[in-house]
Amino acid sequence: MKNGKLLTIRPSIFSSLHNHSTLAPPIHSFPPESHALSHPTATALAPALQHFINSDTPFQGQKIHTHIIKSGYTPNTNISIKLLILYLKCGCLRYARQVFDELPQRTLSAYNYMINGYLKHEKIEESLDLVRRMVLSGETPDGFTFSMVLKASTCTSKVLLLSSLGRAVHAQMLKLDIEPDEVLYTVLVDSYVKSGKVGYARTVFDMMLEKNVICSTSMISGYMNQGSIEEAEIIFQRTTEKDVVVFNAMIEGYSKSVLTARKALETYVDMQWLNFRPNISTFASIIGACSVLTAAEIGQQIQCQLMKTERFTDIKMGSALVDMYAKCGRIEDARRIFDNMSEKNVFTWTSMIDGYGKNGDPNEALELFYRMQQCHVQPNDVTFLGALSACGHAGLLDRGCEIFESMEQDYSVKPNMEHYACMVDLLGRAGSLHQAWEFVMGMPKKPNSDVWAALLSSCRLHGDVEMASVAANELFKLNADCRPGAYVALSNTLAAAGKWEYVSELREIMKVRGILKNTGHSWIGTEDAL
Repeated sequence: MKNGKLLTIRPSIFSSLHNHSTLAPPIHSFPPESHALSHPTATALAPALQHFINSDTPFQGQKIHTHIIKSGYTPNTNISIKLLILYLKCGCLRYARQVFDELPQRTLSAYNYMINGYLKHEKIEESLDLVRRMVLSGETPDGFTFSMVLKASTCTSKVLLLSSLGRAVHAQMLKLDIEPDEVLYTVLVDSYVKSGKVGYARTVFDMMLEKNVICSTSMISGYMNQGSIEEAEIIFQRTTEKDVVVFNAMIEGYSKSVLTARKALETYVDMQWLNFRPNISTFASIIGACSVLTAAEIGQQIQCQLMKTERFTDIKMGSALVDMYAKCGRIEDARRIFDNMSEKNVFTWTSMIDGYGKNGDPNEALELFYRMQQCHVQPNDVTFLGALSACGHAGLLDRGCEIFESMEQDYSVKPNMEHYACMVDLLGRAGSLHQAWEFVMGMPKKPNSDVWAALLSSCRLHGDVEMASVAANELFKLNADCRPGAYVALSNTLAAAGKWEYVSELREIMKVRGILKNTGHSWIGTEDAL
């Protein structure tokens, strides 16, 4: 390994740690087990500490540290590092950090142990700050250090840090001529995938002589997330040693689109032919595929299989089944599962509320919405969307306005554009077009295409040509070529008002711009295909 400093990773990347106050380990009376411990020496202390580090009760080894302090013995670097490892094994990060800070010479191994300790307890910023400190001290990171930095980068929610850190680490690995091992390759691929750099991840993946299933799974997830189904299938086919997780990655990816959901079912069958047992993630994804396909009969078969496992009572499974049956129009089956669930979370309630709203029973949806609050389950933004939609379909304007106002006032849920569009639709359906216009003009953010589309739809419903023209023009400014329905809605509004000259002009514009009305289609389920 070449000597050098990690120049690319700047100190500003990492946040600083809070100052650590001096702490003392718990005071225990330590009955000396031998004359050697009565008069501590490195030769006697090292095996004693190692014994507790390797044991299932490492906390008992803290007595040795207490005895060292009482005796006035000054431990050398080796003993101090063993004390550091001992406290990390006990989960006592504060004491471990105190031992680390008191080291006369902080070695690379000491830094690595402490950084790893922070990562295991999900203290990401503290671990990265320690890396920064190590770099500033002139210590050269090794492959293990880099693997931990990359692991930290995949755990952070800061997208910019995640993207820049992975590339910076990779650059330094090349600069310091560090030969990656399987672990380092794996975390590097995972880091690139999670930062959306699937192309970089593939470059690293192709450099691996032996590609493990973990890397293959990361690559499959990355390709599936960006819609590159064929590339994901190639990786999957080339993975010789498959496991349940890699099958789950394929099933989850397929289940996101109606065009590929059938393949999710086929993969689900294949994995069981190969004697892989579905786990909770498998069931969640395959039930999602049934939702996309509205394949209630297949969903029932999955439910029967699920009932034979210990996972049937899992809240995640119950919520997935409720959502699936509701989306398939089997609202009674959804309600039966909902009522028999011993525990419900916000996703369970939301799926049931949304199901009633979309299956023509808005009053029951609102009844559940209020019951949910009585059960002290706090609604989220999707729950509010379902409730507002139900109010729109039931024509309950006042109740919808109350729900919308309660979002921020009572639940600190900030409305997004979907909520604003839903309110415009609610006002429009109730015939309050001018109130809908004032609502749009009073929005704290610039209305998006969904909001203008909702207003245009309301104008068409009530024949307001002037307002429809304004809404359509605003909609065309945002995306003139992506909303053919807006042209059709405006054309129909003008036609209903007898303004045929404008209808002809608008249709001519559509021809010039190459805008065609989307062709309607229906899915028909058969035994062999959809």
